[in-house]
Amino acid sequence: MSESDQNRMASAGVGKGIASRIRNYFLTGLVVTGPAAVTLYLIWWFVTWVDNLVRPIIPVAYRPETYLPVNIPGLGLIIAFVALTLLGFLTANLVGRSLVEFGEGILSRMPIVRPIYRTTKQIFQTLFSGSESSFRRVGLVEFPAPGMWSLVFLTQAPSAPIAAHLPDTEHVSAFMPCTPNPTTGFFFYVPRRDVVDLDITVEQAMTLLISAGIIQPGAEGQGKLAVLAETVRAAQTARAAAARDVASAASSPAK
Repeated sequence: MSESDQNRMASAGVGKGIASRIRNYFLTGLVVTGPAAVTLYLIWWFVTWVDNLVRPIIPVAYRPETYLPVNIPGLGLIIAFVALTLLGFLTANLVGRSLVEFGEGILSRMPIVRPIYRTTKQIFQTLFSGSESSFRRVGLVEFPAPGMWSLVFLTQAPSAPIAAHLPDTEHVSAFMPCTPNPTTGFFFYVPRRDVVDLDITVEQAMTLLISAGIIQPGAEGQGKLAVLAETVRAAQTARAAAARDVASAASSPAK
């Protein structure tokens, strides 16, 4: 190999090394700034959205942009926070409760509005209360096929009218969200014995679902998950074998 060829190969190697370093530096900068940029954008979008909702309610004479040369973002959010806090304070006393009950009575008499209002109220009370009816437990169920496991959020046992039509065993309410949009999914009642409780938080489960499994809980949690899933699978296999033995004994002719 001539000296010129060696020089060209050395130059190409140096060029590739520089390009590789630039690419790594760029990806590192993207990983560092990307989450912060997305978070700031979402915060800015939410603040702007609330401002656009509240600003038309405020008289023009009381808007800061009337007196200042620039628009101040976040004023609508502050006003909404103060208004909701004041409304909660007024609702806590007798007069406020009477007004709320009067308004709910009117909404309850409207044929189309009534089910929408009641359902929405129950959802908000469930999500923002400290009761056991909110999503505070995460579990595993064997779905959609044997050997395939899905994350579910557990709430509470079915009410008496529903439990009366379910098999004679303990059931729990389970919501199985979809990926990557956890606001949609499937709701069903599942026997309590078929649910594997997981030692992970709702936030960790949400992150796992939204990322489609890219962001996993800690290694210790994954080990527990695998052990619990295998335990349930072994128990189900044993129950199936026992059921086959019983069926075989029942079908065999008596001697």
